[in-house]
Amino acid sequence: MDPLLITPIPAFTDNYFWLLERAGRAVVVDPGDAAPVERALRDRGLQLAAILVTHHHFDHIGGLPALTEAWPVPVYGPAAERIRGVTQPLREGDRVRLDALAAEFTVWEVPGHTLGHIAYVADSFVLCGDTLFSAGCGRLFEGTAAQLQHSLSRLAALPAATRVYCTHEYTLSNLAFAAAVEPGHRGVAGEIERVRALRARNEPSLPSSIGHERRINPFLRTSEAAVVAAATQQAGRPLETEAEVFAALRTWKDAFRAP
Repeated sequence: MDPLLITPIPAFTDNYFWLLERAGRAVVVDPGDAAPVERALRDRGLQLAAILVTHHHFDHIGGLPALTEAWPVPVYGPAAERIRGVTQPLREGDRVRLDALAAEFTVWEVPGHTLGHIAYVADSFVLCGDTLFSAGCGRLFEGTAAQLQHSLSRLAALPAATRVYCTHEYTLSNLAFAAAVEPGHRGVAGEIERVRALRARNEPSLPSSIGHERRINPFLRTSEAAVVAAATQQAGRPLETEAEVFAALRTWKDAFRAP
């Protein structure tokens, strides 16, 4: 069997629409714009077999009308969000079998960034939308800090080798914040240099991995003494739980500007 290839389609200023392909068939994830997807399909000689959507923000669904007009394929997405064009609404624990790719996913509800956000979890990788980023996490547009912290803790419990396919190239700015939270973290400093070199060559910093994120992502390190101390200092009050530490970090990050 041909290998499953997963490659990014860059779009807008920092989005990635992930293209999953095997043996001439393809599935696209969170296509906010149809044009770059159509170009990728044409250039690679691929037939679109399905579309996966993680949440309702326009930069993740804007391409649905044009794509589904050209390709009448099933569109999978969160049942808890109203997304025009979704034909296969999904909830926690649902299984998605994509015969065209010989691939299967378990659906996780991961609210926080939006209330109905879902992730697609496979044996060796996860398509997590805007919930978990490399060295960061999504903003709280609809959910609570406690919800997002719980969603991230679920993802962090996946096997360390699990590849993380998120949908924005935010890694360098997230690493700047991680360095502010843990200025003595050598791994973060080394990662900044590595990612700078990748981006200078216009190469993506993604995918990451769950094990890597556990090491460098402050939002997955809310029990680490250095992270707790930094968040407590920013909050100006004692923080009793990991959820409180997470909330303080998210508030700090919302206002953070890299030096």
